[in-house]
Amino acid sequence: MLSSRPAPSRRTRKRILVLVILTIVAILSFGAIVVYSVRPIIPPYLLDTIVYASLFGLMAMGLTLTYLTTKVPNFAYGSFVTVGIYTSFSLLRVDRINPYVSAPLAFALGGVGSVAMYLGVLRVLARRGSSLVALMISTLAVDIAFVGIFGIYSDYLTSLYGIIDTKYFIALSATPGTDFSLLGRPGLLYVAPVSLAAISAGLYLLLTKTRFGIAMRASVENPSLARVLGIDVERTYVFAWWLAGGFAALSGSYYSLWLPGGTSAGSNLIVEIFAASVLGGLASIYGAALGGLIVGASEILLTQEGAELFGSWVQIYQKGVPLVIMVVTLLLFPQGLVSVRWRRIIGSLAQNFRLIAIKVGQNLRSILIRLRGTFGIGGGT
Repeated sequence: MLSSRPAPSRRTRKRILVLVILTIVAILSFGAIVVYSVRPIIPPYLLDTIVYASLFGLMAMGLTLTYLTTKVPNFAYGSFVTVGIYTSFSLLRVDRINPYVSAPLAFALGGVGSVAMYLGVLRVLARRGSSLVALMISTLAVDIAFVGIFGIYSDYLTSLYGIIDTKYFIALSATPGTDFSLLGRPGLLYVAPVSLAAISAGLYLLLTKTRFGIAMRASVENPSLARVLGIDVERTYVFAWWLAGGFAALSGSYYSLWLPGGTSAGSNLIVEIFAASVLGGLASIYGAALGGLIVGASEILLTQEGAELFGSWVQIYQKGVPLVIMVVTLLLFPQGLVSVRWRRIIGSLAQNFRLIAIKVGQNLRSILIRLRGTFGIGGGT
């Protein structure tokens, strides 16, 4: 494993966590305003934005967690999203179990699959001295294998239960009674952001207020020193990968309620997930959540507004928005939002504004003096 990059300070983590929670509260407040006041004039895609952004925040947290432990970009992470999608799909179609009820099982299965990948592939290759490139390619191979496994599983569902739309299916909310309604809106509109806020807060409490969480942070920041102190680093890594896979599968379970799914649905989201993690900063879990909110919201809002301004042809470039965000992030601040010194930037902007105001005042004063001299304005009789 490669050495870890410096982790953000505790104060920075608190600020980012507070910002994530405040953003989610703002989203919920906006939803309430939509329901109670301006509901008729709000475009429907704004509600899609809330769900989409919240789900990507949850996915990005898990991807960043896997990167913190192994320092390997995990291209198979999207497959664990598909695990959650097919868990909800299978239990709903076969046993009529609601996706909200099957979500904990999806979390557990995604976690088990993620741990199996870490123990059976990445750790084995790392102990053999494989390079970072080899480890990265191995995650891509695992993702391809997962797509094949999902294809076999979909054929199994078709042959055994006669379900014909197993390889590609519409949103599960189309099935009557699948999603609940609150204040005239789908339940996922509230469940998705609340889940992201609750998981962010719970993860913060775990990592800062419990002995195991502190050991986990120590294992991530300095594995060698953690081993000297008697911390079981491998145990903490396994738990981290279990959490990461669980986050992916949980978001996939919710994703299937809102959008169509299929054998490669999760794999097709990997670009957006990576863009969110890079934007938030690969060294910060909470920054990744914030990055997910920004990337998810930008992908829908920019393409929809662009379609209204320039035509529907803009929508085919929706998947290009995360790529642009990722490129701009890597060019301007490669370590993500957590590396930006916002206080210094705000202070610099305030100082520049003050200097501009002083300069404008001086110019206005000189103009008034000239006017007085030319026309006798304000002079004596």
